[in-house]
Amino acid sequence: MSQVLYSLAAAVVLSMPVAAQPPAGPVGGHIDDPPAGKAGPTPRLSDGHPDLGNGKGVWNPRIVANIAGGGPGGSRRSPVEKIIEVPFQPWAKQVYEQRLATLSKDDPEGLCLPPGIPRMMATPFPFQVYQVLGRVIFLFEGGAHMWRVIYTDGRSHPKDPNPTYLGDSIGHWEGDTLVVDVIGFNDRTWLDQDGHPHTEALHVVERYTRTDEMTLHYEATIDDPKAYTKPWTTSYTIPWVPNEEPLEYICQENNVDGHHLVGK
Repeated sequence: MSQVLYSLAAAVVLSMPVAAQPPAGPVGGHIDDPPAGKAGPTPRLSDGHPDLGNGKGVWNPRIVANIAGGGPGGSRRSPVEKIIEVPFQPWAKQVYEQRLATLSKDDPEGLCLPPGIPRMMATPFPFQVYQVLGRVIFLFEGGAHMWRVIYTDGRSHPKDPNPTYLGDSIGHWEGDTLVVDVIGFNDRTWLDQDGHPHTEALHVVERYTRTDEMTLHYEATIDDPKAYTKPWTTSYTIPWVPNEEPLEYICQENNVDGHHLVGK
């Protein structure tokens, strides 16, 4: 199957009514997970830090339609580690429920706009991670074929960051965990497929831990006082697929698909 067809198939799955969607399993974008087996220990670089990939394969995210583990279909669609009672501000709850009721017809990812953070880690297309001096670089197959730079050279966030889809990211290591602090978001993304909203006040703290050769544990804390009454945290795992590469992906902003991405 060509990559165009794979991409179309993934877009259709993301926009299907809940009753029509397949169970959320370990399959990500254009590749399946390798057969289950005993995973080796966490590989390491010469500096002692965990090796987060560096071109030896890809991380292949599952579909996590709802990062709180709720919504229609519950955990069947969203394999998070803990169901979260989201502490909505009243307006944010209303927006979220409206997006669910209309089957996400206004989903910005359906218009080929960048998914944002943390949704980028819950969209079923492979990504690679490269660790270089002073920064960690993410290369994504999907999500408009994006890249992301996390600075690990000790710098601080700019005082007045220009709002962007992926925000401004700075990272540091806490033991074997890469901790990433992200601010400076625009408000044009959804936190997940089901439509949890956010504002430009969004502050996300991510934690990446390669727990063994085949597993990346991902945790994200959402802190947006304009949309939620207190911070809340989601977590799940992302499987590794060795010796695979991202494929070319084409998605054009404001893509129109009158047969699939229509909602109610």
